[in-house]
Amino acid sequence: MRKLLFFIFLLSVVSLSSCQDSDSNFDTLNPVVDEAWTGNPNSIPDALRKPNPLASPEAKKGGRIRFYSHQFPKSLNYYLDQFTTTARIFTSLFEPLTDFDPVTLETIPYLAKSWKISSDKREFTFTLDENAKWSDGKPVTSDDILFTYDTIMNPKNATAVFRIFLSRFERPKKIDASTFVFYAKEVHWNNFNELASSLYILPKHHFEGKDFNKENFEFPVVSGPYKILEWKKSRYIKLERRSDWWQRAYPFNKGKFNFDQVIYKVFNEEAVALQAFKKGDMDLYPVYTAHVWKEEATGEAFDKNWIAKQRIFNLKPVGFQGWAMNMRREIFSDRRVREAIAHLVDRKTMIEKLAYGEYEATNSYYPDYYFGNSLNPNKVVDFNVEKARALLKEAGWKPNAKGQLEKDGKIFTFTILDRDKKTEKYFTVFLERAKELGITANIDTLDLAAWSAKVDKYDFDMTWAAWGSGIFKDPEAQWHSKYADEEGQPNLPGFKSAAVDQLIEKQKTEFNLEKRNQIVKEIDRLVYKEYPYVLLWHLNNTRLLYWRKFGQPKLPLGVYGDERMAIEFWWYDEAMDSSLKKALDSKTSLSEYPKVLPWGK
Repeated sequence: MRKLLFFIFLLSVVSLSSCQDSDSNFDTLNPVVDEAWTGNPNSIPDALRKPNPLASPEAKKGGRIRFYSHQFPKSLNYYLDQFTTTARIFTSLFEPLTDFDPVTLETIPYLAKSWKISSDKREFTFTLDENAKWSDGKPVTSDDILFTYDTIMNPKNATAVFRIFLSRFERPKKIDASTFVFYAKEVHWNNFNELASSLYILPKHHFEGKDFNKENFEFPVVSGPYKILEWKKSRYIKLERRSDWWQRAYPFNKGKFNFDQVIYKVFNEEAVALQAFKKGDMDLYPVYTAHVWKEEATGEAFDKNWIAKQRIFNLKPVGFQGWAMNMRREIFSDRRVREAIAHLVDRKTMIEKLAYGEYEATNSYYPDYYFGNSLNPNKVVDFNVEKARALLKEAGWKPNAKGQLEKDGKIFTFTILDRDKKTEKYFTVFLERAKELGITANIDTLDLAAWSAKVDKYDFDMTWAAWGSGIFKDPEAQWHSKYADEEGQPNLPGFKSAAVDQLIEKQKTEFNLEKRNQIVKEIDRLVYKEYPYVLLWHLNNTRLLYWRKFGQPKLPLGVYGDERMAIEFWWYDEAMDSSLKKALDSKTSLSEYPKVLPWGK
């Protein structure tokens, strides 16, 4: 599954209105006043009666926070579209059965108050929290769990990526209205977590009888702490905190979900988005490009500390990014060709000259395994034009009379599918080197929806893809052969290896984390040697820009989180905002703040 580790921002939806004509109501902020909770305090699960270890006792409800979304999602249904903004919103509307303690990672209750795992680790019995209710007041029941399973497993629905893990289970059996059992077809170390924390439960009474593939923006019935208040295509999506969220009185949630509104503002061009942020039209701006961090995050607002420019270190999982080469295409079916392409990428120069030396070159599909003093056995792919030339020649590609590489009467030509114009400069450097060897390539830049549609069908030669990671690595969906030809799966290159398949099967039944990590490292070593991607670079910290009007807990992004943790644990601080406004009016500086927050200090 496409790995996005959520420390579940539990939110929910009651009404959705599409503001298609104007933004006249955009700045409207009606305070949300929690309704009285009438449940029995003794019914709250023990684990949720204690304070959250990351939440601040100083946190207050109210205010808003405005985020940047670089494109408007083609859907807000995460089961249909795994775009980042979609994931953040969907996991604010719907909830899983269990959560993780944000520090210890122990399983804690969510929709389910309790669970049992059989001794053979194949039977999972859950009992729902009697307080769990949908936003229309109806209880969450076992029927909702069965309906969610049936919806995902229905081959008519575009939910293939989620069928990977659910296919391990028989259809759940309903014991009673609040108790149900899942039976696993096979033992797998991740079976429980996949069911309990990755399955977001849908309301049967709302979705039943509808074409799920068309359920993209209308979510009037939800279970979490936020709802969609309004949206305008290509402009923004506004969430509002629910006053009647069923877990609002649980002590574990004190100091969480503090903002009355969470707004995702859409800008297709990053340069425009950054200027909007610097003008105060957005509150928090995570920086993903070195140029923005080094060259654009400057000016009076930064010099006078109105905007914080902060680098935050923690233990968040780090994924990988690179150029996926479609091994289903004849041109990239030869490992020697893929290795040659990798040698034509001058990553050192790209990082130093184009990325300001901000990143580390990636030589693993699980780079966070090798942070610290851990030795990475994968050799860095060096920039070596002559080695690339020799590999292509060995693979049968030779220059013709025009200097073009040719094999069996076919010219070496391919198209790079891209979705972000700011990455073209990296491809351009590569294309210059490729041209020297007689390779003809061009770039086709599409919007997110068009790019996603092509990638889901593997209709590309090469494309830039970035993958998140999880604390607990499960390599099956990314690298198993059986998912190479099923549309919509994360095995983008179409990678197939009997040896890797065997190791994937082996790690399924290994419950010892250290031993399982060793197996995954061996998988990484074998995959790396086949060059399914041109691996690029990674960053082991989070770069944030934000206006200084928010309160934060001691660990602003938690132990394992990123900027999404701001939604969950930050709060609007009226006094800080007042000081900021006075500083803006008088053109005076705010107090200093730590520019770098190192981990463990």
